[in-house]
Amino acid sequence: MADDRADSREELGLVELIAMGVGGMIGGGIFSVLGLAVGISGRAAPLAFGIGALIALAAGYSYVRLALTYRSDGASFTYLDHAFPGHPNVAGVVGWTVVVGYIGTLALYAFTFGAYGADLLGNAHSEVVRMGLSAAVLVFFMLVNLSGTRSSGKAEDVVVYAKILLLAVFAVAGMTTVRTENLTPVLDAGIPSVFMAGALIFVAYEGFQLIANGVCETRDASRNIPRGIYGSIVITSVLYIVLAIVGVGNLTLTELVAAEEYALAAAAEPVLGMAGPVLVGLAALLATSSAINATSFGAARMMAEMARETRMPKAFSFRNKKDAPWVAVVALTVFGLMFTVASGLEVIAAFSSLTFLLVSIGVSIANLKLRTETNCHVGLVLLGLGLMSTTALLLIVYLWDSGRDTLLWISAIYGVVFAVEFLFSKRRLGDQR
Repeated sequence: MADDRADSREELGLVELIAMGVGGMIGGGIFSVLGLAVGISGRAAPLAFGIGALIALAAGYSYVRLALTYRSDGASFTYLDHAFPGHPNVAGVVGWTVVVGYIGTLALYAFTFGAYGADLLGNAHSEVVRMGLSAAVLVFFMLVNLSGTRSSGKAEDVVVYAKILLLAVFAVAGMTTVRTENLTPVLDAGIPSVFMAGALIFVAYEGFQLIANGVCETRDASRNIPRGIYGSIVITSVLYIVLAIVGVGNLTLTELVAAEEYALAAAAEPVLGMAGPVLVGLAALLATSSAINATSFGAARMMAEMARETRMPKAFSFRNKKDAPWVAVVALTVFGLMFTVASGLEVIAAFSSLTFLLVSIGVSIANLKLRTETNCHVGLVLLGLGLMSTTALLLIVYLWDSGRDTLLWISAIYGVVFAVEFLFSKRRLGDQR
């Protein structure tokens, strides 16, 4: 069925798509999880970011094939709906889970923005200042997204390319001061630790999925969607790996782990002196800002599409005069704020990473099941499924061994999502009778 809003939509080009993808990925990612990655995999942290990139490319392949076959803002929800037409709860659960995952990433980005903002203001240990800044940035980009597609896209262009420039300057300068003795032995924590760390920091790559949510608003989608997804993953992975090398090469492992979410800023001081942490702090503010903007844009449109298909409350499909799904945007902001206030960094990162790993596995299975329509390469899909399944399992093992409370909290959140989706679907079916 043709979309009656198609003629009124503003279009996104390749520049906006790459900005959206990179903006969604280089958010809280490298700034907040470098210390976590080093704590698990030691000097192999750059390899862990490489593993994350391979997983993202494997998942990205299925998103590209499905996005071009089933053009809908619903993305993963739509793909599972086509793959399991007789089992609507499968797509429903995945859709609700993705939305909750996006809320988790919004919380991660807002947490990181607040932490770096408080540090730049000289109040690094003030939770009140951090929470206030986290709330402010979420509300600001809620207003930006309520202004429509063009406002979101243009804001993303400016912020993303500014942060890439800042991080590139730091990366080039940092490589000149790397101490090679800090980089060896590489696998000091063992090979499994690399995959565990790669799984935990996968949230740093999830933003590419947002591009698929904008397929209906993309100009020349057949050409630009693949370029946008693959291009944004490659750009992001190169920056992540180089920055991880700079971090490990300029500080000891103990210093990086102790710095926690400020690990990258701490690594900047030996490179650029006192100006280093300030530069990284500014880049972190830009990065998290663009990630919040991109995530709100893509997630709200997915919620609106699910609402149009009666898989979420109808209110989420309501749009304002700028064609922005305003109820969905506001709801994402409110729940993201609640999550960032109530949870710690590792809980948010672990929940978001595991969620998007599981969703990527589901999307790859959908691609495999719909292979005659998507014309996918079966071998590539199976290879990606193997890699994603292995890392997801290792992440669960890691959480069981080192953070059982975190795993229990994540399980409880999934339980609530399943219950809400089941109750809503029962009510929907009752209303249709």
